[in-house]
Amino acid sequence: MKRVLIPLAAALASAVLLHFGTGLHPVAWLTWLAPLPVLLAAPRVGGGPAFAAGALAWLGGQVQLWPYFTEALEMPVPVAAGLLAGPALLFGSGVLLHRSLLARRRPLSAVLAVPALWVGVEYLMALAGPHGAWWSLAYTQADVLPVLQTASVTGVWGITFLLQLVPAAVAALLAPGATHRLHVAVTAGALVATALGYGVARLGTGQDDGQHREVALISTDNPRDTMEAGSPQGRDLLHRYGRAIDAAAARGAEIAVLPEKTFEAGATRLPLSRRGVVVVAGASLGAGATRTNTALVYPSGARYDKHHMVPGLESEFTPGRALTFLDRTTMGLIICKDLDFPWLVRQYRRAGATALLAPAWDFDDDAWLHSRMAMVRGVESGLSVARAARQGVLTVSDTRGRVLAEGRSGKPGVTTVFAALPQRAASTLYTSLGDWAAWSCLAVLLVALLRLATGAHRRLSGVSEARRVSFSGLRT
Repeated sequence: MKRVLIPLAAALASAVLLHFGTGLHPVAWLTWLAPLPVLLAAPRVGGGPAFAAGALAWLGGQVQLWPYFTEALEMPVPVAAGLLAGPALLFGSGVLLHRSLLARRRPLSAVLAVPALWVGVEYLMALAGPHGAWWSLAYTQADVLPVLQTASVTGVWGITFLLQLVPAAVAALLAPGATHRLHVAVTAGALVATALGYGVARLGTGQDDGQHREVALISTDNPRDTMEAGSPQGRDLLHRYGRAIDAAAARGAEIAVLPEKTFEAGATRLPLSRRGVVVVAGASLGAGATRTNTALVYPSGARYDKHHMVPGLESEFTPGRALTFLDRTTMGLIICKDLDFPWLVRQYRRAGATALLAPAWDFDDDAWLHSRMAMVRGVESGLSVARAARQGVLTVSDTRGRVLAEGRSGKPGVTTVFAALPQRAASTLYTSLGDWAAWSCLAVLLVALLRLATGAHRRLSGVSEARRVSFSGLRT
């Protein structure tokens, strides 16, 4: 009975912590604790129960996302099921790997292998899947600024590593018959202390030096869908946005950013030009197979076509390929889901961008999470980000991830958020070296697996030798 109760109790405890520490509205400090119960239980039970406890814990904690996947994102049921079951199997595998390495007297490898496995799979999914780095534990820490600064060195991969490293280290230190406790404590403590020390130090630099542009983010969720610009509702919406832009210009705004796919039109010209203010408006352009999800700039007529579409929901759009800057500025244009892809933002930074202007469209419940993904991209590549989302949050953030201004769309009338958008970028190691941390984790995982395999081979060789000696004795 005890062998059953321990993994079940651990799975339940981790599931509750994962429910509140991950998902669309995570409680940041709970994320650090979530893996701990199943990792503590792992060396005290068999391999099968340890794996099952980890898998059930993740599944129990993430089942809350089922309505978001199937209803908001309109994912096919098999795809949604895979997004829950796949990571659950991965989490269970991490718990089992931790247990196996502890059993082989490899405590430091057991500690490092858990985060290395998770980061490695996060990274490979980001490369192979259609959602970029959307699936990452790192975003749970987006409002914990000292931790968030790690992204400027490692990308999201370093934050995920820390989130899994801490509970793995605690579990290893408290494991029955634990060895090499000093090595484990010093290694894990040094990594965490270095990350936090760097984060605090970085937050003390990069303050506003006066180089900024006044920006207004403007949104209304009424109507909630894209409006044909020539229809009565479309003309009314154009009139309402026009008045809001005029009001923003009267308050000193130099740039106005409207949400994604606000209007539908067959041509690139909409009556949004205003004297003294640059307008960036999201629009669905064209017809049939030539439709694009576009950010239009007025009065210049420049345009940016969205690169990455939401699978299924945006299958009718033709992806763009080019980067676009506001005329004679270092401000780049980007649209919503494109900000889920770190390498696209790095490409902008390497091309000279110091800030990004982003029309966006969220799904209400994911408003906080998606706004924070954009903010993390800015920290990674040293950019300020101004993101105007309907059914979401209008957010302006700086190169450190500090929220300079924020407001919720969907209120009666039109919501406008004003901010001074910094124009100076920050140099980051991630911009220069890219995903080195993810590749390092894959290397660490490979070493851990080799050690596990070598230990198993030696154990089997020892058993075989003992049997050979025993058999020889019998013959004698």
